[in-house]
Amino acid sequence: MTRTTPPRPLDVEALFPELGAYKGTTTRLHPRPGDPGASESSVGGPMLWPADEPWPVCSEAHSSGRGRRPADIHRERDVLARVWTRELAGLTSDERRLVDELQCSLRKPGTDPVPLVGVAQLYRRDIPDLPAGPEGCDLLQVFWCPFDVHGPGSYALLPHLRWRRSAEVGEVLAPAPQPQVIGYDGYVPEPCVLHPEQVATYPFAGLLPEELSARIDSWEQALAEEEAARCEEDEGGAGSVGYQYDLSIPPGWRVGGFASWHVTDPAPMDCPACSAPMEVLLTIDSSEWDGGSGSWKPLEDRKPHPYPFSFATPTKIRVGRDGELNGFACPADPAHPYRWSLQ
Repeated sequence: MTRTTPPRPLDVEALFPELGAYKGTTTRLHPRPGDPGASESSVGGPMLWPADEPWPVCSEAHSSGRGRRPADIHRERDVLARVWTRELAGLTSDERRLVDELQCSLRKPGTDPVPLVGVAQLYRRDIPDLPAGPEGCDLLQVFWCPFDVHGPGSYALLPHLRWRRSAEVGEVLAPAPQPQVIGYDGYVPEPCVLHPEQVATYPFAGLLPEELSARIDSWEQALAEEEAARCEEDEGGAGSVGYQYDLSIPPGWRVGGFASWHVTDPAPMDCPACSAPMEVLLTIDSSEWDGGSGSWKPLEDRKPHPYPFSFATPTKIRVGRDGELNGFACPADPAHPYRWSLQ
C-alpha cells in the first residue's frame, strides 16, 4: 500500500513568497511492518551482504555492558502488539509473567568485538532523494553498535554507513551475525517495508534570512494568540498551524531535505575532509508523526484506534529521548566522513 501525505493546512508560499527560493524535496520512507527481502529497501530487514565479506563489528570495550537478547525484545513487542489490538487493552497474568521474564537484563559475555545491528538499507532506484554513492554505488546500508559506549563521554551512539554496488553482490550472507545482547531496546528495529514518497520541504526557520524568520515568528505568535482567545471563549478550535511542525520539515524517516534543529541551536555542518557545507543524507526518527495534530499523518493511516500513537512507531527504533538522528554527507565527495546531529 502506498502512503500519501495530506496537503499542507496552508500554502506557506502564498503567505511568504520568498520561501520559494529555498524550497527543496525530501523522500519520506514511510516504514511499515512487513517481511522485506535482501533485494528490497527496508528498515530492519535482511542486508544484501556478501557471504565472503566480514560483517562489520564494533571493537570498543564493552566488557561491562548489560542488555537483553534481541529475540526477547522482538517477542515482548509481539506480546504488546497483540494487547493493543484487543478491544479491552491490558496484559493477562500469563502475559505479564512472560513480559517480566523477557525484560530480564543480562551481562554481555566476553570482550570480543560486537556485531553491529543492521538498521536499514536503501536502494537508490527506490529513493528519489538518495544521492549516488562513491564510485557509482547504488545501495546505502546503515548499521550501529547496540551499546552507548562511544565518543569523549563514552555515552554516544555509533552509526556506521556502508555503500556498495548491488549488482556485484553474489551469494548473500544468511543469517547475519547478531549481538548476543543489546544495550538499549530502541536500537533494535522491527522488519519494515518502505513506501517512499517525495514531498516538498523548507529549511528550519532559524536558518532562513533573519528578516524572513522574524516574520514567520510573528505570524505564528499571532495564530497562537487567536487560538488562545477561541479557547477562552469556549469555542474549541482545531489547534494552531505552525511553520516548524506543519509546513516545513516532515517527521519520520526520510532521505534528503533539511535538518530540524528544534532541540539545539543550528550548528554548522561542514565536511571534516574538505570544509564543504554538508547536506542531509538520512534522518532516523523515533516516530512517524506526533501525538498532537498529526498533520503529516498519511491519509492511509487515518483510522480510529484506541492506541493511535503505537502505529506511529512502526520501526520501534528510539534515538535520544524519542528524538531524531540526522546524518550529513559531503556533496562534493560521498566518500568523505559523515557527521551526525541528534535532535
